Amino acid sequence: MNTHTFITCSSMQTNSSTTLSIVTPLFNEEGNIAELHQRLSATAKSITDEYEIIYVDDGSTDSTLSRLKALEDPRAFYIQLSRNFGHQLAVMAGLDHARGEAIVIIDGDMQDPPEVIFDLYSKYKEGFNVVYAKRNKRNGENVFKKVTAKLFYRLLNKLTSVDIPVDTGDFRLIDRKVLTYLKQMPEHNKFLRGQIAWLGMNQTEVLYDREARAHGTTGYTFKKMLSLAITGITSFSDSPLRLVTRLGLWISLLSFLLILYALYAHFIAHETITGWTSLILAISFFGGIQLLSLGIIGEYLGRIHHNVRNRPLYVVQESTLEKERTE
Repeated sequence: MNTHTFITCSSMQTNSSTTLSIVTPLFNEEGNIAELHQRLSATAKSITDEYEIIYVDDGSTDSTLSRLKALEDPRAFYIQLSRNFGHQLAVMAGLDHARGEAIVIIDGDMQDPPEVIFDLYSKYKEGFNVVYAKRNKRNGENVFKKVTAKLFYRLLNKLTSVDIPVDTGDFRLIDRKVLTYLKQMPEHNKFLRGQIAWLGMNQTEVLYDREARAHGTTGYTFKKMLSLAITGITSFSDSPLRLVTRLGLWISLLSFLLILYALYAHFIAHETITGWTSLILAISFFGGIQLLSLGIIGEYLGRIHHNVRNRPLYVVQESTLEKERTE
């Protein structure tokens, strides 16, 4: 049994009266810790006295961890991962340890206002299993990021049968039932917003305006966003593989027709097809298609390879959770 499975089973067996858990992944967010905790605590207290805030330090290289240790709040816990495992796995580390009946996922950059949690919880009390925060405005983001995000979600919905809400991130509330099923999805290449959408159940939205980042710089570079997009598509759609198959069929048919034409031109029309340029262009075109096809197949094979190795999803370096909960 791997580490992830052990953590999942142990947390599922924990009896707790915690009403609300807030899971916050952090990567080099030293400038946001004080204000973030103040706003999260104030919002949680306005909902219930039975809450916990779980901060996950995803291998930060600044003073994020030391500032978490300086928080004097018995309801604030931290998990320090042994290195940077990535945003999605950092969130999963927090979810594995969350004890609440309702669990909120919110990033630590404060672009998602903590006060919106109150609205998410209000909708949850109406009987919804999932309440996701949908961005009405995206302040502080450039045009390129806004356009590519819109295109990605619309493309993903076209390629898959899963209705993944557009203009949303991981900022959402899920209930304990959803979390139980989410833990049963062991794949290493996590795309949590897609996995939660795949589960179905009663889901609804809350509109909000996303704020500009106050401190630091985003850890989500273009490379990481592209990687997440590829993970989302390959995790929930076989369309790229079907595209490869169709390309192969059409190219084979085209090649067969060209062979027939060449035979006709040589033996019947007594013309010889010449031209190094056309030959090189054809070779380059078909070579490019072959490499593209191999790349798409490789993405799927790579994800299978990651999962069959059965390594832990993450490694915990240090944590206050188990110590303080058992005292």
